[in-house]
Amino acid sequence: MKGYIHSIESFGTVDGPGVRFVVFFQGCPMRCKYCHNPDTWELNTGKQMDVSEILEAFERNQSFYTTGGITATGGEPMMQLDFLTELFEECKRRKIHTCLDTSGIAYNSGNRDHVAKVDRLLQSTDLVMLDIKHIDAEEHIELCKQPNDQILAFAEHLSERDVPVWIRHVVVPGITDNEEYLFRLGYFIGGLKTLKALDVLPYHTMGETKYDKLGMDYVLKGVPAMDKNKVVEKKEIILNGIRKRRDELKK
Repeated sequence: MKGYIHSIESFGTVDGPGVRFVVFFQGCPMRCKYCHNPDTWELNTGKQMDVSEILEAFERNQSFYTTGGITATGGEPMMQLDFLTELFEECKRRKIHTCLDTSGIAYNSGNRDHVAKVDRLLQSTDLVMLDIKHIDAEEHIELCKQPNDQILAFAEHLSERDVPVWIRHVVVPGITDNEEYLFRLGYFIGGLKTLKALDVLPYHTMGETKYDKLGMDYVLKGVPAMDKNKVVEKKEIILNGIRKRRDELKK
């Protein structure tokens, strides 16, 4: 089986624990306004690679990954679920730590066959880094052109299956920095049994250059980068939501 791969980064340091070999899968149904990889959106394009080719590239520098492993990102890797599963199962056979960096948008809780396939994938997944773009349903559609119900369902499924989860959330001025939304996000993820970390990331404008090169309009042009000093305050609001939910669950 071959998968469509956009690119590979040999020494990723922000894509999971340790130094990571990062595989960017091609194809994504999300159209996030602040996406800095719009060239990964189109399905069935990119370089076709099989699992052995990817792992051969990994093994060339394997000594650097002793505290890391392989991260599948994108694009949206779960759009190529069968290939992703084959890759992670072979990684586990070779005792390589696996991390799935996903938006969860490809999850379909109403399809039993799909859920069974996801559960098979999760058996060989050590960590999921889940991007929750916006906790509000309507605002999520405005931001990403997709609903968030299945994303939240996927988060709960990971918790039920005892899969460690890192939550990522980008704070965008005027869009996701609303205190009510941040608290609601914290309250939701506070109910996840397997929540291991929370990364609150400041929105930046570095993607504008790529859009210009691709001849694409950058929808958020004029929106300022998020003040990094304020991110600490925003994260504290999310943490307050987590604490409230956990206090309620203890009662």
